[in-house]
Amino acid sequence: MTLSPEVLTVVAIAAAALAVVGLLLAWRARRDHAALLHRFEVLWGDDPGDVASVLDRQSAALGTERTRIDGLERTVAGLRDEVSQSLQHVAVVRYDAFGDMGGRLSFSAAVIDDRGDGMVLSSIHARGESRTYAKGIVGGRSDVTLTPEEQQALAAAREGEDA
Repeated sequence: MTLSPEVLTVVAIAAAALAVVGLLLAWRARRDHAALLHRFEVLWGDDPGDVASVLDRQSAALGTERTRIDGLERTVAGLRDEVSQSLQHVAVVRYDAFGDMGGRLSFSAAVIDDRGDGMVLSSIHARGESRTYAKGIVGGRSDVTLTPEEQQALAAAREGEDA
């Protein structure tokens, strides 16, 4: 059986079209393969290997970072505890202790930590003398009676405002 020249031309054109489509598909597959290799290079790093070894290395790196983060969290918790025990809340109340004195030279200062532990310092200024008193504060209370000015300073220190 002999094929006519027209049929041979159609077959040749079809073969050429299939060849072009095949080349385009091969080019696209090559491009996608190169992109995939690039992604794996990022994952693998400098030491390429099989997927299992790459995942093992990544898992070990994550474990190391988790240990480091846990240590940092413990450090931060310890620092928060230390800061909460520092005398950081301060308030001062100035007043005239005696009616004949002006200038509000007497004062009561409360200095406490987050738990309400600390002290109240009071300085009473008179014409010829000045006296200073310190009263301990535990849990926001004193075992010694506080003056109204000392109570005001302690309340202001707890609330975080200057009296």
